[in-house]
Amino acid sequence: MTTSVHFQPTPNPNAGKFVAGRVIVEGKGSKSFYSAGQAASDPLAAALFKIEGVASLFMADDFITVTKDASADWPSLSARVIRVMSERLG
Repeated sequence: MTTSVHFQPTPNPNAGKFVAGRVIVEGKGSKSFYSAGQAASDPLAAALFKIEGVASLFMADDFITVTKDASADWPSLSARVIRVMSERLG
């Protein structure tokens, strides 16, 4: 079964919440990544940092908040994030 990922805007115009409908981070923990180097040990985060425009990631429970570069636009960036998350999460 394919994971259904949905984009939700946030009060910060440069941050978007991507809800996966399944657990991404177990328990009450969270993960933050501010560069591709920091994300290298996490396959999903590393794949997301390969998308041009991704500046940082916050992962918790069933969602990932992506902060984008100011020059990136949500319509194209969100489609790429959803595609990568869907492929990686199954």
